[in-house]
Amino acid sequence: MTETTNAARPAADQRTPEDVAVAVIGGSGLYRLFDVGTVTSVDIITPYGPTSASITIGVRAGRRVAFLPRHGGDHSVAPHLINYRANIWALAWLGVKAIISSSAVGGVSPDYPPGMLVVTDQFIDRTSGRADTFFDQGTVAHLAAADPFDPELRRLAVDALASLEEDFAPTGTCVVIQGPRFSTRAESLWFRAAGAHTVNMTQYPEVVLAAELNIGTVNLSFVTDADAGLAPALDDAADPDAVSADLVFTRLRAAQPRILAAIDGILRALPEQFAPRMLIAPEQVSAVLDRRPASADGSPADTDAASAGADK
Repeated sequence: MTETTNAARPAADQRTPEDVAVAVIGGSGLYRLFDVGTVTSVDIITPYGPTSASITIGVRAGRRVAFLPRHGGDHSVAPHLINYRANIWALAWLGVKAIISSSAVGGVSPDYPPGMLVVTDQFIDRTSGRADTFFDQGTVAHLAAADPFDPELRRLAVDALASLEEDFAPTGTCVVIQGPRFSTRAESLWFRAAGAHTVNMTQYPEVVLAAELNIGTVNLSFVTDADAGLAPALDDAADPDAVSADLVFTRLRAAQPRILAAIDGILRALPEQFAPRMLIAPEQVSAVLDRRPASADGSPADTDAASAGADK
């Protein structure tokens, strides 16, 4: 039976009403993780406005898991308009310590062809105008971001995919672009020359925001296409792997069993007492999580910021 809970956060002692330690953030094509009628649905009021969708909490691969579809339940939220701060703050409020995220990516290196899974370890941020920190008021915290994805979670993911005998890359650098448009051919070539392997629209600032709240993240990317192509077009022949929205969603649908099996493998490998890195002082994290919920119009109640988190 599905239950719905509306949860605000007026005080620190009411921080973890659901007490769930692991979350899955679903990328394009992954909008549901549990069977209908088996979950609790939670709408959390945050200082940054609403989350992309209601958070559902259920059991997957033997673990109690919170699930949030990044683009909303019907892919209605564009990448540059996703409320990343609200999403991550809400998960932290639930007690989440580890996030498994899925993403659709284009391959800008021939070593990362369509059909490959990637355990991303680095990103290059090419976005603009996104609210990308919780420390924009009151106090400053400088995040050490040399290794933005949690090393322990990445090791677990690599071992899990190897045990599944998956076609995957254990590392990969992703260029995060603003979206919602895809790259030009010149941009694809530029990204490859810069040392990138994949391109995506949503991994920034989601990963660093989670790290600011001492939540570990591991990203599982699925290569759907070859972005704009790796060489200038010399004739009128169409590249069957050149990116288009139809191609991306068609290949994501076909790959869903693989993506879900990989997520399940990571969930099974995740220790019950997983402890993420403490990259920010706990008292600074607590100060962020004790902020008042947003006002009725969705604006932060205790900040002069003009945006409630118009991020990708």
